[in-house]
Amino acid sequence: MDFSKFLEFILPRLATFFIAMTPIGELRASIPVALSSYSMNIFETYIISVLGNMVPVVAILWILEPLSRFLMSRFKIFDRFFTWLFNHTRQRHSKKFETYKGFALTTFVGIPLPVTGGWTGALIAFVFGIPPKKALLHIFIGVLLAGIIVTTVYQTVGYVRFIIAG
Repeated sequence: MDFSKFLEFILPRLATFFIAMTPIGELRASIPVALSSYSMNIFETYIISVLGNMVPVVAILWILEPLSRFLMSRFKIFDRFFTWLFNHTRQRHSKKFETYKGFALTTFVGIPLPVTGGWTGALIAFVFGIPPKKALLHIFIGVLLAGIIVTTVYQTVGYVRFIIAG
């Protein structure tokens, strides 16, 4: 395979992977772009998009906790902010969240609407103190579900209607 053929093959896949990593686009953008602009097959698009979407999730789950502890121990303003955030959020929503736990996180991530997805799911897990391994499983299932929904809607409705509607 010559270099130009390699680039033709790899660039759409890399673009799909990186689009899936974006906080706003995630799978809602990467799947329609890969299927319409790059003419990639559904299975390949789905796998690459899910993997790309999970990269920032893993980073958020394992980095945010130690980072917040570090900032809280060094800077009073961060200590106040994170203390307020945790107390405020847990007081207002913990009763509902405790009732449904992992199902709530999976469902939230799995419904491909604006402001839902892997990024937000990882932030929610952090705020509610869900251990990273447990959160990762529920978020991964949600991302798989969101990928199936986005792919199905795109295939049945089409790219233009999908972008306009959602």
